Amino acid sequence: MADPASYRPPQGSIPTDPGVYRFFDAFGNVIYVGKAKNLRQRLNSYFADPSALHFRTQTMVRTAAKVEWTVVATELEALQLEYTWIQRFDPRFNVKYRDDKSYPWLAVTMGEEFPRVFVGRGAKKRGTRYFGPFGQAWAIRETVDLLLRVFPVRSCTRGVFDRARSSGRPCLLGDIGKCSAPCVGRVSPEEHREIAEDFCSFMAGNTGGIIGRIEREMYQASADLNFERAAVLRDSLGALKRVQEKNSVVLSDGLRADVIGFADDGQQVAVQVFHVVDGRILGERGWIADRSDDRDLTELLEVFLEQAYTADTDIPPHILSSVEAEDTLIEELSRRRGAKVHVRVPLRGEKRALLDTAVKNAGLALEQAKLRRASDLTTRNAALDEVAEALGLDQPPLRIECYDISHTMGSEVVGSMVVFEDGLPRKSEYRRFIIKSFEGSNDVAAITEVLQRRVRRLVDDRNADVHVDAITGEAAKFAYPPALIVVDGGLPQVNAAAAVLREAGLEDEIALCGLAKRLEEVWLPGEDYPLILPRASEGLYLLQRARDEAHRFAITHHRSRRAKQVVESVLDDVPGLGSIRRKALLTYFGSMRKLRAATVQEIAEVPGFGPTLAAAVKNAVAETGGEAINLATGEVTET
Repeated sequence: MADPASYRPPQGSIPTDPGVYRFFDAFGNVIYVGKAKNLRQRLNSYFADPSALHFRTQTMVRTAAKVEWTVVATELEALQLEYTWIQRFDPRFNVKYRDDKSYPWLAVTMGEEFPRVFVGRGAKKRGTRYFGPFGQAWAIRETVDLLLRVFPVRSCTRGVFDRARSSGRPCLLGDIGKCSAPCVGRVSPEEHREIAEDFCSFMAGNTGGIIGRIEREMYQASADLNFERAAVLRDSLGALKRVQEKNSVVLSDGLRADVIGFADDGQQVAVQVFHVVDGRILGERGWIADRSDDRDLTELLEVFLEQAYTADTDIPPHILSSVEAEDTLIEELSRRRGAKVHVRVPLRGEKRALLDTAVKNAGLALEQAKLRRASDLTTRNAALDEVAEALGLDQPPLRIECYDISHTMGSEVVGSMVVFEDGLPRKSEYRRFIIKSFEGSNDVAAITEVLQRRVRRLVDDRNADVHVDAITGEAAKFAYPPALIVVDGGLPQVNAAAAVLREAGLEDEIALCGLAKRLEEVWLPGEDYPLILPRASEGLYLLQRARDEAHRFAITHHRSRRAKQVVESVLDDVPGLGSIRRKALLTYFGSMRKLRAATVQEIAEVPGFGPTLAAAVKNAVAETGGEAINLATGEVTET
């Protein structure tokens, strides 16, 4: 049996989204399928102390050789996908749910003279329309109880129906209006079947009318101070919406299609394919490939489809892709299949939601591949050796510092420094620089100032005899010099950085290069032409990671400063609003958008605020409504 630690995913690599996970044995067979509201939390529990696990679970994790997961949007989607895959793969360790006993259906017996609606479990029967399965039996029962007031379909058993027919008296449901009482002839068989058809139509997705009516009744009950009635309607509405929750992993039209999502980072491309049969995802596959050229994704889609569909019978009638396809490709696929093949990019609805799920999983797979690539010691050593060879260094650059500049139309200029040691980011060494000496879009001047400050600290620490601690290996402040400096930009930025090193007398001690984004060109000081490293080069990949990390770090700092600047400019002039109250205000509402939408009474509910101060805040934010700020991320968007 395998040791679970041998295939445990790297720490922090499992997403925290809802999803479905699968354990495979050494032969590639699925031995267990499960769902989780939080994939990371659930999967980590399998790799805890084995003695704390149930014996059957211990056997499963020791039999498994790998684990994979698929992310979805909601817990309901995870339940639906888990159900489908248990039926598809019949995993040996899945006892629960194998016979459908834990999944309730909503069934309408359209094959009977008087159709009956009921909630049940088990296998499907001919002549009955099914909806679901659903995650919460109580929710679907509450919904049926609610819908019977609008669509009074028969819900009684055959015995109750026959007794009512023979006695000529309807049951209690008929007396309270939850059944149209076809047993005593209140409606004809045709009229009752029409009611049942309307019920099925609603359950199939035509929900707008009834939901709107219930909402109006709820608001009217609240306005009439009938809060008990409003609460009942609120709970009924919640159950109804829960059952009718958007579900992108089960398509309502019974489609057969392949859903293809692409993720591209410029050096690698990830492809995720969901195989949909009868509207359900019966399987999925993923690929990751290195980019060898600058071809766009439209061309890559053509190459992928030609290789994926080796047999004409593999081609489905519909292909939903995140990338547009050329007409010639569609014609070729249609010719090979012998029937029309529809290749398109859905823009809305459940198909778009399913495509977004495929794209999200492709992106997560790409992140996983990057993490594996970065954490592999052999790969990192190869990357450092390639960088040293390309730049003509005597030895691999064990410490790399990368610099980037971020600003908005020349204002709020900030710089970032990220550090990679032995090919891995060392976040404790990251630094940010606020540039106030000039305004304007001048990246050359900004990079000059940032490097001057960095070099000045290095020289000062050396003169002060600051050394690396022999026990911890930690350098005080900036005393540890880099072996290589990478700047984000082309020849102008590199020459500016070279001038700074030359003035400090560090030109021969610290290597320097620049990485331009457009063509991923590596620039050296004083050179007229750049170095072009191979696309699949591990050295180029390392430089890109450092550059992208510096850009991310600079952007994050810049957004937080911009958000703070806008917030302070709005609230600083409010009389009586100090820093403590301002902080309490923004913590209470969370964003400027919500603060602007709040009423004076709602603002006055913040601790420390009264009606006068709340009115002053409301007047201040109402006069500035041009931007919305997310205070958690620092994002500033136009409203």
